[in-house]
Amino acid sequence: MKITVIGGGSTYTPELVQGFTRLHPDLPMDELCLMDIDQQRLKIAGGFARRIVEAAGNPFTVTLSADQREAVAGASYVITQLRVGQMQARKNDEYLGKRHGLVGQETTGVGGMAKALRTIPVVLDIAADIAELAPEAILLNFTNPAGLVTEALTRYAPEVYSVGVCNVGITTRMYMLEKLEKMSGRDIPPESAQLDTLGLNHLTWHRGLLIDGKDQWEKLFPAYLDELSREEEPEWNVDLLKALGMIPNYYLHYYYDTQHKLDEQKKWPPSRAEQVLELEEILLAKFADPSLTTPPDELMERGGAWYSTLATELIHAHFADLNAVHVVNIQNGGAVPEWPGDWVLEMPALINRKGIHPIKTRALPNSQFALIAAVKMFELLTVEAAVYGDRDQAYRALLAHPLGPEVDDVQAVLEDMLQTNKGFLPRFYTA
Repeated sequence: MKITVIGGGSTYTPELVQGFTRLHPDLPMDELCLMDIDQQRLKIAGGFARRIVEAAGNPFTVTLSADQREAVAGASYVITQLRVGQMQARKNDEYLGKRHGLVGQETTGVGGMAKALRTIPVVLDIAADIAELAPEAILLNFTNPAGLVTEALTRYAPEVYSVGVCNVGITTRMYMLEKLEKMSGRDIPPESAQLDTLGLNHLTWHRGLLIDGKDQWEKLFPAYLDELSREEEPEWNVDLLKALGMIPNYYLHYYYDTQHKLDEQKKWPPSRAEQVLELEEILLAKFADPSLTTPPDELMERGGAWYSTLATELIHAHFADLNAVHVVNIQNGGAVPEWPGDWVLEMPALINRKGIHPIKTRALPNSQFALIAAVKMFELLTVEAAVYGDRDQAYRALLAHPLGPEVDDVQAVLEDMLQTNKGFLPRFYTA
């Protein structure tokens, strides 16, 4: 078995590699191929990956490649964790929002749109290589904005079996599981827990936690509200949560607490990208240490908790026919009958050797659906804009987004977005 990681020079890679070593021999991989166009980062991260594998007894071989087609050829699973334009492009996305008095964030609002325009053509190019050189492979896309990129894959590369993956679901599940364990005074196997969540990537609402099929929400939710009510600066408005009966994904702060987020931006620098730029320098320096064989503590500051666990468990569940349930981004296909079947949603899915199957569930109330529908329309317009380099569709996407600019400012924001990213948007600048 060959598993390929596109974006193998990422600082996330060592944790991912360590996750694969833990699963051996249950996941009998022969080759882990790390591919990246940044040869310096690939050399550092790849060398560290090899030391991790050697320390684990060499359960598989780590190969390095700068050739995408070579890396993809013959793979059983392909993981995409790339960032077009690297961290500087993320910084540009954040300050694009700040310049125009809008939310500046890498997956939400104008920043998320800019990232999608850069990323979608690149991921579709990867999918084309998979279709030709590894037609049986499954593509696991971790690249943000994960839901939007998966929407593009579903519509423009249907011949490739793809799924979008985000760590928010597993992070939330593990957080709730820890709360439940403290309340009950007993250990609960993580595999027995299933998060009931629904929406779009970075736009979900959590409404249940099942343990061995029994929902524990009547215990968990009141305890969570009680905890919030006793905090001086609670993460969420308690009245909001009481009205919802659910816990919003923390990215919903950008929608529910927009002004607060805008006020936080006024304190930049540093933005999150600037913080990560500094952290990555530290991490890469540590990765280059020839004596290091385990991920350093600083990696936890990078974000992405439980990322490696989710990535490896998804692949293991498919390969070993485990019938495991994970939260993924996948086409609805009737699982939520009230909503369009061709929309990509973030929701629980059953994973076994036959594939990844969304689990039938009830729709969210209209108060949530109103926001989901608006953002989904933005996503569909953005996909069209990215695929065809269509400025009109890009304009309409900005107009549709709930966090987008006022009508009089749409054209200025669009031109700023395109000019700032001109080197990564050839479809918008063809002769």
